[in-house]
Amino acid sequence: MNNPTPNHFPAGPGSRNLLLLLFLAFLGTCAAPPEPDASAAAPADGHVDEDHHDGGGIHLSTEQIAAMDIAFGDTQQLKLNDYLTATGSLGLPPNAYAAVSARASGFVRDVANYVEGDYVKRGAVLGYLENPDFIDLQQRYLEAQAELTYLRQDLARQQQLYADSAGVLNTVQRLESSVAARTATLAGLRERLEYLGIRTADLTPESITQRITLFAPRTGYITTIALHAGMYVEPSTQLMELIDEEHLHLELDVFERDIGRVEEGQRVTYRIPSLNNKVYEAEVHVIGKEFNPENKTVRVHAHLVGEEPPFIRDRFANARIWLDNATATALPEGAVVREGEFSYVYAADPSAGGDEVAFTPLRVTPGATEDGYTAVRFVDPLPAGLRLVTENAYYVQAQGMAGELGHEH
Repeated sequence: MNNPTPNHFPAGPGSRNLLLLLFLAFLGTCAAPPEPDASAAAPADGHVDEDHHDGGGIHLSTEQIAAMDIAFGDTQQLKLNDYLTATGSLGLPPNAYAAVSARASGFVRDVANYVEGDYVKRGAVLGYLENPDFIDLQQRYLEAQAELTYLRQDLARQQQLYADSAGVLNTVQRLESSVAARTATLAGLRERLEYLGIRTADLTPESITQRITLFAPRTGYITTIALHAGMYVEPSTQLMELIDEEHLHLELDVFERDIGRVEEGQRVTYRIPSLNNKVYEAEVHVIGKEFNPENKTVRVHAHLVGEEPPFIRDRFANARIWLDNATATALPEGAVVREGEFSYVYAADPSAGGDEVAFTPLRVTPGATEDGYTAVRFVDPLPAGLRLVTENAYYVQAQGMAGELGHEH
């Protein structure tokens, strides 16, 4: 859903000065400046607190408050489409990775011209492996095949003789045993050759070869490659790694205090800071069962929905997990102001009496905004007995900026 952004004044130095000039001009039209009070002189030690974010550091007269339409009120519990913030990365399940290894010992020949990052399809030729032992294995297979053919023919003759009472049972039994043993030998040699990539159905004495082909076992991107012509490899040598981004997902770390609000199927929006500010979509799929004691988080896996960002493994992501129709503590948009990297609301006691009201800034973390209200989480607690500015809080902020600039001079 669309979440409108509160209308805040920008916090850059130029904008702050412009805001101050406009504010001071406005003040000049609504109230005369008070006479200096000798009792309000600087402390004896000469120290002046330059931080306006302390209790009682911002003051406005009752006339100014009325002229600026500054309103007071309290927080409300509203049904807002609130969200949780989380960080994480793009990841892949274990079955998305494939290591390309040599299936036998040998020398690498005629390596294909691939580099890291290239996309290859399953069955693509990566290179060749040469070893004279391959010749011996094919030769043994063809010899066993020819011998088995002869034994079967001899067995058929002896069985016929025995049936005609002209043969010996012992001879038939010995040939049956030889056929069974040779069949097993042939089957074992066939499996070894097929494992190496040599098709036994097409094998003839004329097609015996000393090389086998190295194929890509799956479609994917090359992440690492350690393959060059002339190198000698063993079956344990990893020549290349491929990753298949078909099952790309989002791995998020959700704080322990928030994990109870996360459910499967919830909508997730995320950005990849290293790319751009484009918003991508995902959906909560699995909530982890293991607690990370170091950063107090639980891992949440989300499946990507729709368009996906270009994949680079472990690329950092900022995400929001949306909580549909969640009850949240909320204030009108005009109550929340930004200053630098932080957001504030202002508290005061408008019923305390006197000509001035003192305002206390309270730091908050804003959440979702809907129908003119913004969800907030208080970083600084709300003092007892104080009410919050619910409209035109930026005028209070401007008064604080005026105080800062006054201290600077």
